[in-house]
Amino acid sequence: MVDLTDKLVVVTGGASGIGRATVLKLAQAGAEVFSGDIDEAGNAETQLRAVGRVTALALDIANRESVATFCERVTDGGLRTVDIIVNIAGWDRIQPFLDATPDFMDKVLDINLKGPMNVVKAFLPSMIEANSGKIVCISSDAGRVGSMGETIYAGAKGGVIAFSKSLARETARHKINVNCVCPGPTNTPLLMAQPESMREKLARAIPFRRIGEPEEIADAVLFFSSPMSDYVTGQVLSVSGGLTMAD
Repeated sequence: MVDLTDKLVVVTGGASGIGRATVLKLAQAGAEVFSGDIDEAGNAETQLRAVGRVTALALDIANRESVATFCERVTDGGLRTVDIIVNIAGWDRIQPFLDATPDFMDKVLDINLKGPMNVVKAFLPSMIEANSGKIVCISSDAGRVGSMGETIYAGAKGGVIAFSKSLARETARHKINVNCVCPGPTNTPLLMAQPESMREKLARAIPFRRIGEPEEIADAVLFFSSPMSDYVTGQVLSVSGGLTMAD
């Protein structure tokens, strides 16, 4: 069993789906987890469900002032250093690229690409000073191979992959591991909002013939957060039931 006792962890997007599953799994492993989300009610529910130490805090990753306030509270004004950052918060709406308004484009990029950058920028200086740490970014297989109706989202998630790889190179000398998890179709509120016929087609396209569960993505995050991945950095792990194994 993975033991993360005494590790201070930040998870964004902890109010539901993959984020909630990750918060619960890391807390169960012994970590002290701060779950940040713009959905305060959902985030509070995550805290209630946790077995272990979880603190739910308001966080808008697209707002730098919100990120700074979140960082201040997590670190007790700079007195504590975060050991693990897990960037999960994201947002999308499926539609043709030409239907996207400028506001929609900005929102997708602000949340899915700039958001993780904002969070890392806030916590990274103290991690560098401590000469240790782990950063896990949730991208998407859409960012690896593209996805019809999610062109802007795929571009943002592809950016997360490039950001993670570049950051891994930059921080390796500080003994900081940076890795990326790319979920395939997963049983999250976003997917469940899609027509059942679409979900069934996705399941048939997956070699394992089923949609992934949030806990299965959380398992990959747990690996990258644990000592088992101490010699792994700059890597991208697809957790998709084999959907994109050839790409």
